[in-house]
Amino acid sequence: MKSEFALALNQIGAERSLPREIITKVIESALVQSYRKYANVMNSQNVAAQVDMDSGDVRIFVEKEVVEAVMDDRTEISLEDALKQKPDAVLGDCIMVDVTPKDFGRIAAQNAKQLIVQKLREAERDSQYSHLVDREGEIVTGTVQSVNSAAVIVNLGRSEATLPRKEQIPNEKYEVQQHLCAYVIEVKRTNRGPQVTLSRAHKNFLRRLLEREVPEVSNGLVEIKSIVREPGSRSKVAVAALQPNIDPVGACVGQRGTRIQNIINELRGEKIDVIEWSADPTVYIAKALGPAKVMAVHPTEDKSASVIVPNDQLSLAIGREGQNARLAARLTGWRIDIKSSSEALGEALNKISEDPDLRVWVGDEILQALPTLRELLVRQRALPTALTPEEFTLVKRVVDSVYAYEVARRSNADHLKPVIQKAQAEERRQARQAALSAIPQAAYAMPLEELGLSPRVAQHIIAAGIVSVGQLLEHSVRGDEGLLAIEGIGPKALNEIKQALDKAVGQWKVAPESTQTNAGAGAHAPAAQPVTEAAAPKVEETTEEAQQYFIEAMSEGADEDEDEDEGEAAGAKPAKPKQKDAKGKKPPKDRLLVYDEELGRVVTQHLRKPGRYGDLDDLEI
Repeated sequence: MKSEFALALNQIGAERSLPREIITKVIESALVQSYRKYANVMNSQNVAAQVDMDSGDVRIFVEKEVVEAVMDDRTEISLEDALKQKPDAVLGDCIMVDVTPKDFGRIAAQNAKQLIVQKLREAERDSQYSHLVDREGEIVTGTVQSVNSAAVIVNLGRSEATLPRKEQIPNEKYEVQQHLCAYVIEVKRTNRGPQVTLSRAHKNFLRRLLEREVPEVSNGLVEIKSIVREPGSRSKVAVAALQPNIDPVGACVGQRGTRIQNIINELRGEKIDVIEWSADPTVYIAKALGPAKVMAVHPTEDKSASVIVPNDQLSLAIGREGQNARLAARLTGWRIDIKSSSEALGEALNKISEDPDLRVWVGDEILQALPTLRELLVRQRALPTALTPEEFTLVKRVVDSVYAYEVARRSNADHLKPVIQKAQAEERRQARQAALSAIPQAAYAMPLEELGLSPRVAQHIIAAGIVSVGQLLEHSVRGDEGLLAIEGIGPKALNEIKQALDKAVGQWKVAPESTQTNAGAGAHAPAAQPVTEAAAPKVEETTEEAQQYFIEAMSEGADEDEDEDEGEAAGAKPAKPKQKDAKGKKPPKDRLLVYDEELGRVVTQHLRKPGRYGDLDDLEI
């Protein structure tokens, strides 16, 4: 019997794939319950069973109390008998006593048959659950057992698993006996055994496939930072190298794309974008929107970003039904607002035209390029085309400059103000320096008396150390303040000085024309008649060129904008009508070139006749 019992136990273990330790515990538990029923043992009394899996011996032990006189042999044992079981037993001890009945193996086999079968089934379910719960979060392979509208039943060998419809890849077809690879998302313990739920649409299914196909990922050399999926359509994976000199994207794609292609085949053609993760959100967002080319990324404090893309890349950046932008936002965790380059450029140009501080911030180079940018904007709105590299760079500079200005203004307005003031001061200094350098040398050689100033005014000017017209022009470059800074000069004297300087500047402008006229007349004179106006010396030509340069430099500054200056020249006397010259041209109008501190440039002040109530002078920039 012993050998038959041992063989039966070994056979059970082999059939149910249970270890001997579990089978032993199941048999012992069934024997204890069978003995309690056989001997009518109370539940409060400890009963234990021992089964030798090799020999098949079965022993039953019951806990009894050591007493002098036994009143109930089911719960008590004498000291003499106790010493046989346990040599160190004393009165009052509770010891386990061997009470195995004769032929108990046959009795147990009859009484505990169903109980043993039930316990073995429970042990088998527990073993399956322990095995499968360790596979939770892993990939398993099975065979399709049945297909219905609600789920696909997959045979995993010792157990079955369910692939619900919501966890299936859309439009994927399944056939019976088809080998299927899936991700275990949940394992539950039930009375009928472990309930396993599979998924092929979970993002971690793609993660496990990458770990299986890419050794660098499984070895920890490349880390998967984030994964987003729209199953059956498109996925995005952000990876980062944990060691230098490793290309994380190249490692995942593989040589000629072999690694990523195996995963695409497993996912039934699902497109996979592998990008390199970056701690810089601007770089990360730009890469996440691939394959579209991004011009600029402007993040804000609330984890939202404005992304500017060229017009021809807008549809690619958004994707079909917004899929690419949606996946990029989920991958990065940022709210992404995509704008075309035309829209961003139009907003930037409007802000530049409305904000004087912004014009100072962007600098002269961008201001000079504004006409080109406006023309480009009109052309792009009419017919969106690809930008040239130069246009791409220029538009990017403009939108980035406007964004940087807005960030600086929001973050620290007090910090922005000194920067703008410094830029304005530098612009004024450069304009003043340009105006000073444009004063012709002839002005310094011209005595102050030639201006025809009144003796009193001339005396104040000479007292200030000014002896030439050039020195006086240096003061006028700073505007009215420069002339009023001369001690003794008031509003009336200021008006007189400005009129005199304006006439002198007008004479310099007419002088080159007169020279050209005389030269032309000499060219048509008879050959026998000597030319009285010989070519001027080289020094005179240089002087005339300098004078002309000064006039042109001042005129360029005067033609940029128009403004009105409510100065102290309102009291000027009406100018007398001027006669035309020999060529029929009118002489230049009375005007004065001054430097405007607020505008930071040289302006031309025209002296006009006062109206009935005394008009103010116009200041034309």
